[in-house]
Amino acid sequence: MNPSGRDRFIALLREAVRGGTLVKLTLGKPAGGDPTLVNLFVRPVILKAGPRLAFVWRHATRDVTKNHETEDALGVLEPLVGADFLDAHLFTTSGTAQLEMGPGKARLRVRAVGHAPAEGGGNDREKVRSIDSRAPWLRALGVTDARGKPLAPMTDKFRQIQKFGEILGHLLKEAPLPAGRRLRVFDMGCGKGYLTFAASEFLGDRADVCGVEARPDLVDFCNRTAAEQRMQGRLSFTVGSIADVDAASADVLIALHACDTATDDALAKGVAAGAALLVAAPCCQKEVRPQMVPPPVMSSALGHGIFMERQAEFVTDALRARLLEWAGYRTRVMEFVSTEHTAKNTMITAVRANPAGDPSIAKEIREFAAFYGVKHQSLARQLKFDLA
Repeated sequence: MNPSGRDRFIALLREAVRGGTLVKLTLGKPAGGDPTLVNLFVRPVILKAGPRLAFVWRHATRDVTKNHETEDALGVLEPLVGADFLDAHLFTTSGTAQLEMGPGKARLRVRAVGHAPAEGGGNDREKVRSIDSRAPWLRALGVTDARGKPLAPMTDKFRQIQKFGEILGHLLKEAPLPAGRRLRVFDMGCGKGYLTFAASEFLGDRADVCGVEARPDLVDFCNRTAAEQRMQGRLSFTVGSIADVDAASADVLIALHACDTATDDALAKGVAAGAALLVAAPCCQKEVRPQMVPPPVMSSALGHGIFMERQAEFVTDALRARLLEWAGYRTRVMEFVSTEHTAKNTMITAVRANPAGDPSIAKEIREFAAFYGVKHQSLARQLKFDLA
């Protein structure tokens, strides 16, 4: 009897774990009894006690981390694959395997890495990346050389692109995306289009991706590059401001490093469109700070300008996350890339999940704003939410 797709996936998983070639394992589409569980991520780590597999159980509002020895880890994982989780994605040093379980069937896709691993081991091994480092558009945008190696000035940008692809992949599995048609993705304030190209590369023919940018020279450059890379059928760029562009058809809306209230403009457009997924990395937040009246117990500490600035950033992004929850989204705030690469590293993600208008959330938002003396905020205004 031929082994099933699940059996073949389990065999690949055992081989990767026992042979030391595992890069990471992602389990998604939970079907067990815990309604708060979203994903399980597994990766190898080296602890003082020796090699272990780190399990990160991602729930809607918290993460739980546990470390297991090799055979114990396999004993935990094997019953989960295809039962508690209907989607499994295995990354190894030599390739990837994805198992998708459905009614009465299992679909397994196996793909080898497009280039051989470097000789040696440990940190010298070629990583399995979310975006192919040899993609021609990376070279056209000046990120990598002909061998797929990041150019010295663009190392941080290359890491950012890879991290974005990884995050986007996880979020797309969570979001209630429409079936039976191509997705419509907007990247607001896309600049030179590094992450817009990355989104199009990741989604392929599943989506029409549109980058919105106010500077015509950058839009011309990006459209020309997309045409040269034969991506123009699924990737386009348009001149416009975030506030003015029509994004009413958006399924996914991205706004990375849009300055000050431009982030709020983008999020508000995504909510108005009923987008399934919103991804924002705020930048240059100025609106809230002049309004803030520090609570008496904090006034002396916040007399230091740098503390006040950081507190204003926290208050602004906390308000945004909570307002999106009030609007019916499940939000998560995370570190986008390490602070050693960029100081603007906070990312807010929002997956449409609940009915809008929860009065308990509204009460908490108003109490939070009152605590800091904030009376108005751009996203609240555009969502017609009265902070008072």
